[in-house]
Amino acid sequence: MFGTRPEAIKMAPLVNEFKKHPKCIDARVCVTAQHREMLDQVLNVFNIQPDYDLNLMRSGQNLSDLTSSILLGMGRVLDDFNPDIVLVHGDTTTAFSVSISAFYHVNNNGKKVKIGHIEAGLRTDNIYNPWPEEMNRRVISVIANYHFTPTTNSAKNLIKENKDEGSILITGNTVVDSLFLTLDNIKSDKNLKNKIKIKLNDQNFTIQKNRKFILVTGHRRENFGIKIVNICKALEEIALKNPGIDIIYPVHPNPKVQEPVNKILSNKPNIFLIKPLCYESFVYLMHKSYFIITDSGGVQEEAPSLGKPVLVTRDTTERPEAVESGTVKLVGTNTSKIALEAQRLLNDNCEYLKMSRTNNPYGDGNSCKKIVDFVKART
Repeated sequence: MFGTRPEAIKMAPLVNEFKKHPKCIDARVCVTAQHREMLDQVLNVFNIQPDYDLNLMRSGQNLSDLTSSILLGMGRVLDDFNPDIVLVHGDTTTAFSVSISAFYHVNNNGKKVKIGHIEAGLRTDNIYNPWPEEMNRRVISVIANYHFTPTTNSAKNLIKENKDEGSILITGNTVVDSLFLTLDNIKSDKNLKNKIKIKLNDQNFTIQKNRKFILVTGHRRENFGIKIVNICKALEEIALKNPGIDIIYPVHPNPKVQEPVNKILSNKPNIFLIKPLCYESFVYLMHKSYFIITDSGGVQEEAPSLGKPVLVTRDTTERPEAVESGTVKLVGTNTSKIALEAQRLLNDNCEYLKMSRTNNPYGDGNSCKKIVDFVKART
């Protein structure tokens, strides 16, 4: 079960891993379409056709509307399929609501549905930051039967919360599986690489051989308002001070992102505001970028495998491993702080090399196989 673009990226390789075992596992895919267009991009990239599609994205709906719609829709799906186990990912409203629905459901044979939580155990210890994701994760952990954690630290978090160690499996993060698979596809398929370049050219951005660019993303709710304004002002300052450096920003479609970004950053000669990209194009941009400025959790997990420093525009992170390893730096949403740290990476080669020459603490690309083997042994 998944509903957003980030979930789809991280669940897609797991879907395909389950397809390798049709004789012993009947695996179905259900999407809520919490994000519609951005979700469909990922489904197309990984050639996944959902068995159930709730198609719940509505303009202007709030979290309460979405939660209630998922609960009602999932009840019908669970009645139809009667699964032994439901797998959810991470911290989205989809994952939270699906878990509650599965917890309420009883199979035709009178058995409770088990819940498997992928990317479990991440914590900031502040239920309002990130909001509502931190609370979502915590509630899923309370009712989940199996916890698939990306790191030892996340497993320790669950043990502190009195979860049975036998229910916890350290797998690495499935996003690394997706990243390696996508990189291999790009490297081996010249037509795909050319298509990606054409898509970028269509949005008036061309990667130039001797010209560095900074990749930017931003979408988290806790940064809406003055915080995203501050981030945009920092990007404006970086662009003005460094006319020989490009900044490329695939802008999230949410109006609360679009409005300040376009107001502050439009018509800057070395800032390129483009539409959200398919996953393959985004991976290509990450691979070619000099460094990344983001509030994304997934990027914090992917970038270490690419040797790309990441400046995280958040005050806290539930992914401390990358910070501890040195490839990620929390810079918050203060304009001066963001601009200062970006300038340091542009000017200080030693600092850049220190952040780029680290190992990825989030796995080796075999997370999905570990999860499937675990499920096979228990169903």
